[in-house]
Amino acid sequence: MELFLDKRAVKQIRTSAQDSIDEGDSDSLREDVLAAFNDEQIEEIERRIDSVDFSDFISEILDEWSGDEVDELMELLEGHMAEAGIEIKYAPADADDEEDDEPEDDDDDEEEGEEVGFVEDEPEEL
Repeated sequence: MELFLDKRAVKQIRTSAQDSIDEGDSDSLREDVLAAFNDEQIEEIERRIDSVDFSDFISEILDEWSGDEVDELMELLEGHMAEAGIEIKYAPADADDEEDDEPEDDDDDEEEGEEVGFVEDEPEEL
């Protein structure tokens, strides 16, 4: 299964991680990582991880993180999700901001908020 994090969520995590490195405060980082996922994503993740509570899952990742590099945190997040069968897809935080300036295609995209952000993998034939 794939989980998509938008540019805003990735930027929120990266900015908060850098603040955590600079200030040594991981509590606000924990809350910002939790806020990067919507309710449907959290419910699906909780179904797939060993621990039932998503907050505990994120806490385990942050406890494992050395607190030195933002990229290391992103790798740990991806790795722990991969162990649960979830592949994270995200836009890099340093991607061109020109994409934000382009008008969006409004062809039937008005119900975009209903999209969960998951893509189920096709079952493999044996």
